[in-house]
Amino acid sequence: MEKFAKFIFKLFGWKITGDFPKQYKKLVILEAPHTSNLDYFIGMMCIYASGVKVNVIIKKEAFFWPFAGLLKKAGGIPIDRKGSTSKVDAIANLFKTHETLNLGITPEGTRSLAKKWKKGYYYIALKANVPILLASIDYKKKAGHFGPVIFPTGDYEKDFVQIEKYYRGIHARYPEKYNLSPMYLEEKKNK
Repeated sequence: MEKFAKFIFKLFGWKITGDFPKQYKKLVILEAPHTSNLDYFIGMMCIYASGVKVNVIIKKEAFFWPFAGLLKKAGGIPIDRKGSTSKVDAIANLFKTHETLNLGITPEGTRSLAKKWKKGYYYIALKANVPILLASIDYKKKAGHFGPVIFPTGDYEKDFVQIEKYYRGIHARYPEKYNLSPMYLEEKKNK
C-alpha cells in the first residue's frame, strides 16, 4: 500500500511534509481540515505513503457482508454506538486491547461548517494516555503534513491553543466550511 500511495500522491502533484513519528506505537491522529469527501482519501494516502497503518472508527452497522472484510482491511474498527459505555470510553478502551493503534479522527465531525470542534478526540487521548499527532492537508500547497505531537494535560482550553495555532493558515478544499473555534469564526466575520 505504501508504494501505491506514494505513486498516487506524486501522480496528482501532492507531497508529504514532516515525518510521521514512528517511535509511538499508539496515537490519536487529528486529521483536519475535513470539508469534503476527498479529504479522507488524501489524508489516508498521506499516512499510507509514510508506511504506517491507520485505523478509523466506523459504526458497527456498516460491517455487513460483503463490505465487512473490506472495511476491516482498510483499517475500519467497528464500534457499538448504542451500548451503555460512552463512545469516548469505548474508543479509549481500544487502546488497551491493541499493541499498536494509530487512530485517525476528524475533529470537526462533519464536512459542513462546524461552529466548534468536537472534543472527543482529546478525551479519548487523555483517557487512553496516548499522545495526539496533529496532521493536516493543505490544498493551496498540495501537501499532507505531519505536525507536532502533543500530550494532553487535562486542560483542554490550554492545549487547544497549541492545536489551533498549528491549524491556522491551513487551506481547506472548501475554506468557507473550515473553522477552528467560535473565536476564529468571529475573527473571520470581522475582517
